[in-house]
Parts: sequence; structure tokens; C-alpha cells
Amino acid sequence: MIKNLVIVESPAKAKTIEGYLGKDYVVKSSFGHVRDLPKDNNAIDIAHGFRPTYVVSSDKREVVAQLRKLAKEAETVWLASDDDREGEAISWHLTEALNLTDAKTRRIVFREITKSAILNAISTPRGIDMDLVNAQQARRILDRLVGFELSPVLWKKIKTGLSAGRVQSVAVRLVVEREREIERHRAEASFRITANFDVQGKTLEAELPTKFKTEQEAQAFLQACVGADYTIENLEKKPLKRSPAPPFTTSTLQQEASRKLYFSVAQTMTVAQRLYEAGKISYMRTDSLNLSEEAIQGATREINRSFGEQFVKVRHFKTKSAGAQEAHEAIRPTDFSQMVASSDRNEQRLYELIWKRAIASQMADAQIEKTTVTIGISTQEQQKLQATGEVIKFEGFLKVYIESKDDDDLDGEDEDVKGMLPPLSIGQLIQLRQMLATQRYTRPAPRYTEASLVKKLEEMGIGRPSTYAPTISTIQKRGYVEKDSREGKERPYQVLTLKNESITAQTKTEITGAEKAKLFPTDTAMVVNDFLVEHFPNVIDYSFTARVEAEFDEIAQGQKEWENMLDQFYQKFHERIESSESINRADVSGARELGTDPATGKTIVAKLGRYGPYVQLGEENEETGEKPVYASLRKGQFVESLALEDALDLFKLPRIIGTFENKEMTAAVGRFGPYIRHEGKFYSLPKTLDPMQVTAEEAIDLIQAKRKADAEKLIKSFEENPDVQVLNGRFGPYIVAGNKNVKIPKGKEPSELTLQECLDLAEATPEKKGRGGFKKKADADAPAKKPAAKAKAAPAKKKAPAKKAPAKATAAKAAAKKK
Repeated sequence: MIKNLVIVESPAKAKTIEGYLGKDYVVKSSFGHVRDLPKDNNAIDIAHGFRPTYVVSSDKREVVAQLRKLAKEAETVWLASDDDREGEAISWHLTEALNLTDAKTRRIVFREITKSAILNAISTPRGIDMDLVNAQQARRILDRLVGFELSPVLWKKIKTGLSAGRVQSVAVRLVVEREREIERHRAEASFRITANFDVQGKTLEAELPTKFKTEQEAQAFLQACVGADYTIENLEKKPLKRSPAPPFTTSTLQQEASRKLYFSVAQTMTVAQRLYEAGKISYMRTDSLNLSEEAIQGATREINRSFGEQFVKVRHFKTKSAGAQEAHEAIRPTDFSQMVASSDRNEQRLYELIWKRAIASQMADAQIEKTTVTIGISTQEQQKLQATGEVIKFEGFLKVYIESKDDDDLDGEDEDVKGMLPPLSIGQLIQLRQMLATQRYTRPAPRYTEASLVKKLEEMGIGRPSTYAPTISTIQKRGYVEKDSREGKERPYQVLTLKNESITAQTKTEITGAEKAKLFPTDTAMVVNDFLVEHFPNVIDYSFTARVEAEFDEIAQGQKEWENMLDQFYQKFHERIESSESINRADVSGARELGTDPATGKTIVAKLGRYGPYVQLGEENEETGEKPVYASLRKGQFVESLALEDALDLFKLPRIIGTFENKEMTAAVGRFGPYIRHEGKFYSLPKTLDPMQVTAEEAIDLIQAKRKADAEKLIKSFEENPDVQVLNGRFGPYIVAGNKNVKIPKGKEPSELTLQECLDLAEATPEKKGRGGFKKKADADAPAKKPAAKAKAAPAKKKAPAKKAPAKATAAKAAAKKK
């Protein structure tokens, strides 16, 4: 007989909690949600108040059976899922799936996995909060309705396999609009004047506040400075204070981990989850800036001990977001005296970031003295140079932590502490070393990073802490957005230099437009976005999407009925779905006629096709048997902005670049980028090689390098069955048997395996699907052919159930009318 059964979501969490509770408690994991809406069209009964049907997920049947058996034996069942809407829904689904009674069930919540938090939760149990459950249900049902009814419209009108979502489509819209803003930007040049002075052997850097629009104006200014004297006219000292940033919320943690640690949004959440489950930090899905009194005391104790009492300043931060849960806490360490949280490098780095930010939030302001120097030019009455410097009088929180910035914050006032100035006095003459007039260009708004997109979504009130990471991952998986680094282009700029009373001009070059790990929209994103903006404005409208989020918050607070909220949304939405039948597919393809080919006189058209954007030369002629010529667009090219000249260049490929081993080598661009084809095999070109310029020698080197790598990868093959190979992979040797990747047991020498042994091991290895399985790991090293086949098959899986969606919606409407 079990006295107490505690159910949590994850095994790691269960293991940590088990260590805090005595022998009277058995702690088990549900491995996340145990029930969900089925994948067919019978999940939601729209005609009867959007009544959902839930089923136990196929991969959770065994887990549910085990938990049900344990729950029957237990005197008390403690549901200890996370303290948020998703966690509340998990507890409710467990109650339903395990047939738990109110008499023997207790709901407990905590936002850190420490012994005191667990014992405190057990001493103050509560029931299931159905308002939170209903808010989660409303979100899940609304998102299912949007996805199941809108995705098939995209399939019919644009191309199969597309998907739409209430939050994901808005996120895509932001990326698309930023790309178009960058495309429209026309750089404007101006000349910035900087001067470098010698002050008793030390350097003083100064700048002219005015910028000149033309080279002639800059030249005239420098000319007027020839032979001038430079005098310190004014020294203005002003005390400043800098205050620390508040402790982390989910979004600010994602942003700062991206800037400082170069983590993706998903990686940040994965690492934070592990720290939380190990009891090292408080719950990592939160939009609250609040710290508990216990946490503040822990932080101030550690500041006192490490830095002294003068560094302590207790602060209480208030969250600006209307829907934030102030009863919750910001992300913080569970024990501020603990500096080392993990032997895993990434976990330790993220923990240190969280520790520093939370500690700094309770530290004193930094006291700074800012000096502004005005420098007079004897030959220029109106124009004055300025220099600024700062001296830190008291470090305060700067001793621990300085917040980083995004690209789009860099044009504002520089918050970093500037350097010290050399000793100066009013009336002092200073010696000019050189003065520069440097041509600078205006920059467009930067492309989003994953973290800055999360920041934008949060500012607009779209999404919540639990949805940021899944949204960013989804728009990339669906092929709407690519995270990529792009090389910039070389641009000339002018520099005029005044030195030793003479002016010289020089043309220099700089790289502009280089991007690292930024989000780029695909052509598919642009066509789908335009279609949704025109025909489904509510779904993709920023303020509407934010209002829907606010309504979920109202449901969670018991201020709104979830069925009414869904009904108000669905009636208008479904009318749009039905009216979309009249939309002409040809009007939304995004196709553009670019002009005619000078050589043949045939029309060139740019379009979006099944495998991505391409250009087409000519039309099919059944009488003559003539076929059109196709060419894929290069990375960074878009159907909507492609020029005729760019299209003509694309038709120059494929091109024969020479022969190797008496066989032609061809350079071309395909679905997966530029490549060399030789003897029926494909060799991807690296970013450093352009298919239009790659030489025969470079192609031969590439082919030979690939052959060498493949030879080192192959441990063993079998002539009698070419589908079976023993290969070396990223995670060690493994067997490929057809489409299956098979782990080699310990103690088996890979090079000595027989064909029969390989086949037996393959037979004994079950097909593994989903995240975290061995198959996914092995696929990383499998030959390119196999993942490609797998990827091709995937859309068909999604296609089947969603096809029925329009019929389902019509049937639901008919039922509603009967009612």
C-alpha cells in the first residue's frame, strides 16, 4: 500500500523531489501532458459550445496505466505539475485520465524545487483551478480551429504542406515586414568629423556634433581648420547614477542569453529547464519581475558577505505587463550562496548569468562623474568640438553585471561607461594630431535575432512566456523563416584627413550588410503573409492578436467565459474561411513577369513552386514539344524583388566547368543550394565558392575531399546487400539498414560485424519516433539520401487529417443551424 503518490511532469523533477521527501512518498512522472485533442476532425464539437474531446496519447498509454494502478493503491495523490496554465491543465487531465476523486487528491504548487518549497506546498494544498485550465483549453482549442481550418485554405490557394497559426503567422509577419523595410531603405551618406589631440602625451578624442551632407562641405570645414588653435573653452562635470536591470523574466533571459552566451531561444529554455528540475533556479516560465522576501534576504546576505553593506540596496520591481502574475517570481537562484550549480558548461554559464542579474538587482546604484569638454577652434566661431569622459566614483552593481544591448538599441545613447579624460583646464591650448572627415551611411533597421523577435512579441502583448520558444521554433521548422548568417558587400567610402596643416583624400572600403544568426523570411513566408493580411486580417492583425491574449488572461482570472470568447472569434473567422472558396489561386501565387530574354525573346516569370522560388523561361508548347527552362533562386533573392538581370544570370547555370576522370563536372544551384555534379553524384559548394565562378581545380579538390571523408566514414559494406553499411558517425559507429539506423551494442567490434549480425540487430531495433530517440541522433550522420526521403514523406502524414477540415466546419455550421 502506497501512502502518498506525488505526480510531476518530468523524470528529472521527480528525482530531485524524491530526495526531499521521506519513505512515505513515491514520486512519479507523467512525462508532460497525458491527454490531448485527437489529430482528426472530431476533436471539437463546435455546435455544442466548442466541447473538446480528449484522448490519451498513444505514447502515454503505458504511463497512464502505471499511474492509474499506483493511484488506486495510494491513500493520497498529490498533483505537483508546474504553477502555470499548462501545469494546471496537466493536473486536470491527470485527474480525468486516472479517475481521481476529490477526497484523495491534492493539488500542490511551488516555483522552486527546494526542500522548504516542497514541504510548504504539501502543508498548503488546494484544488484544481478551473479558470487556469479553461484559459489553457481556450488557447488550445482556438489554435486548433485556426490551424485546421486555415491551413487547408493555404494548401488549395498557394501550395500543399503549408500551415498557419494565430501567433506563428504574426511572428512571420514581423520578420517579413522588417525584410521589406530593409529592402526599401536607401542609405544616405554624411561626413562625421572626429579629432585626435595630444595632451601632455595622452590622447583626447573629440567629435563635432554637426554632420556634413556632402564631401564639399566637409572639405570646406577642414580647410577652415588649417592653422587653427584649439582651446579648452569649458569643462562641465555632472554626477550620474546608473541603476541595475530587474531580475530575469522568460523573455529577458532569452534575450540576454542570446547576446552574451549566443544561445538560441530553444537552447536557453532547455538549459534553464534542467537547472530548474535540479533545484538550482526558480521556475523559468514567468513574466513577473517580483522577488520574494526570502529571495531578497538571500541576495542581500550574499552581497553583504561578498562586497560589503554599502553595496546593498533592496529593490522591488513592478511588471509593466497587464497580464503578469505578480504572485509569481522572476527567475533567480534558489540559493544565492551557491556559485557553482552544474558541471555542465552551458548549465553553469546560464546559472552564472541568472545569479549575476538577480544579485545586481539588489545592489546599489553606480555613481559616475561625467565630464563634457567643449573645444574651441580659433578659425571657427560657430563650430565647437566636444569630448566626453566618465569616472566611476562608486561601482555599485557594475561590480557584478552590465546588461548587453541589441543592434536596434545601439543608435541611441551609449549606456556603457566611457573612459577617463586626461587632465584638462579651461583656457588650455591642446595640440591637434589629426582631424578626420569620414563618410558614413545610414543603416536600415536590423533584422531580428530569435531573442529580439521574442522581445518585439512581448512588447506588443503577443504570446506569453510558455509560447515564445515554441513559436520561434515553429516558424523555422515550417520553412517560413531561416536563421542564417550572410556575408556583406564591399562598399567604398571617403576619408579626408587634416594632418600637419595639409588635407589628403583617401578612398577606403568597408563591408556592409553582413549578418550573423539573423532571421530571414523565405518567399513562401512573403506570399503566405500577403494572402493572410488581405483575406484573414483578424488572424494576423497585431492588436487583435494581443487582445486575444488579454482575453485568455481574463479567462484565467475568472472574468470571462471561455466558450463565449471562442464563439465571438469563431463566427467571423469561419465566415472568412467559407468566403475564401471564391479566391482565385492565380491571384495569390506571387508570380511576377520580369521581362523577355534578349537572346530568345521568350518571357521570363518568377514564381513560388513546390520546392521553393524559381524563374521560368518560356512556356510549354505541345505542338513543338518545346519545354520551358527553370532555375532556382539563390539564397537572399526574393520573387517580389528579383530583377530581370538577376534572372538572366540564374539561367547561366548549370554550367560545365571542366572534366575529371573523363567525366564532366557541372556547377548548378538546387533546392538545397549550390553544388557540383560529377558522375551522378552531388557535392555541395561551401559559402566561399560561387557556382558562377568556381574553377575546375576547386571542384576537383572538393570532390576528392568528399571522397576521402566518405571513405573514413565507411567502416564496412556488404556486396550482397548494399543497403546495409557500418558507418562512423558523430556519436560513434552505427549500422544503416535501409531506412533504419541501428546502435551497435557495447563489446561488439564494428569492423568485425557480419551481414547477418547487422540484420539481426536491425530486426531487434524498434522504429523510434519523436524527440530524444536514438534514431534522431543517428540521422544526423546518415547519408543525405535517407533523410531526404524521410522529409519528403512527412507532409503526407499531416495532410490526411487536415484535408477534411472544410467539410467539418460546414457540418458544424449545419448542426448549429439545426440547433
